[in-house]
Amino acid sequence: QVQLVESGGGLVQAGGSLTLSCAASGGTFSRYDMGWFRQAPGKEREFLSHINWDGSSAYYADSVKDRFTISRDNVKNTLYLQMNGLKPEDTAVYYCAVRSGPYPYTEESYNYWGQGTQVTVSS
Repeated sequence: QVQLVESGGGLVQAGGSLTLSCAASGGTFSRYDMGWFRQAPGKEREFLSHINWDGSSAYYADSVKDRFTISRDNVKNTLYLQMNGLKPEDTAVYYCAVRSGPYPYTEESYNYWGQGTQVTVSS
């Protein structure tokens, strides 16, 4: 059973930066492809970014491309999301997840999820 714990969320002004962390335990983190999603109030969960098991490949949703950077440390069993140029529309609960299915852009391909961390961007 894999446990994921996100941290690093908070309140930030528009244009600011935050780095989210996702600490994994209970499994072999270095074997997992991982993803970040977010969910704003009243909206569906949205794919943000995916990284493969060794960090050699990453891709992003258009909404965050060039502003967000996904990375991982397989020694520390931790996934990261560096967020720059934050906008009020980035306000959401952010989740990390372990991918098990074939389609990295869809939440149905992820079988373990963290509890989420709130990011609020003020204008």
